[in-house]
Amino acid sequence: MVISLALMVMDHRQQHLETVRSVLSAITYPLHFIVSLPQSGGRWLSETFATRNRLAQENRNLRKENLLLQTRQQKMASLEAENVRMRELLDSSFKVGERVLIAELVSVDLDPYRQQVLINKGSSSGVYPGQPVLDANAVMGQVTHINRFSATVLLITDARHALPIQVNRNGLRTVAMGTGRINELELPHLPNNADIEVGDLLTTSGLGGVFPPGYPVAEVTSVVREPGQPFATVQARPRAHLERTREALLVWTLPTLDQFERSQPTEAQEQPADQPPAAEVEE
Repeated sequence: MVISLALMVMDHRQQHLETVRSVLSAITYPLHFIVSLPQSGGRWLSETFATRNRLAQENRNLRKENLLLQTRQQKMASLEAENVRMRELLDSSFKVGERVLIAELVSVDLDPYRQQVLINKGSSSGVYPGQPVLDANAVMGQVTHINRFSATVLLITDARHALPIQVNRNGLRTVAMGTGRINELELPHLPNNADIEVGDLLTTSGLGGVFPPGYPVAEVTSVVREPGQPFATVQARPRAHLERTREALLVWTLPTLDQFERSQPTEAQEQPADQPPAAEVEE
């Protein structure tokens, strides 16, 4: 006890044991490191797992947010495309200049033996059998069957459909027949010397009283004239987007429009005799 006190006093006054303490500290440092290693390792592992879990949760949240934003972007793109289609239909209705009704396609049947669509307008909207149907670009077909709130439209590419047309360039009249293929029409019984060329625009001729004259129908894509054959082989591509259109225009020709308006119990509005009636668009 006395020796210990003496050593402490000497070290305090003269620092004789400083070297000894340094040596002992250097010797015991590995022991301190080894003793603290489990605690330090546990803390490191805990922080690592916590950081990993936090990053994984942030990654899941970012994926959900990205999916939500992509869904919203797709919805916005769909709405933008729909607005474009509606503007095109409205522009077409004003070009037609007659009473038209915008309808949506409910179902599509593009079987090779039966190409027709179902629309969401029927007899309650004044739709009648044989009524012309257009899209924003050209003639689509005509109504064949009607129900109270829906109607069936036979497309011009159906093998059972025939449409009187004329070549817009020279007025040559013929008939466009459906082939059962969504992007192809045939023009049969045209003489080999008929004045028709690739790129000619085909429009409705007005014959038959179903389609008013002047509506675009198709564009000639192929003219084959074989020597010795009486008729040329002529094919055309419909200008209507039959494979992707979502809306359609139902058109009332003027005689049918007069009959329809007389059958409706609505009050007629007087208009000056020198002003033609404006185009009416319903939706």
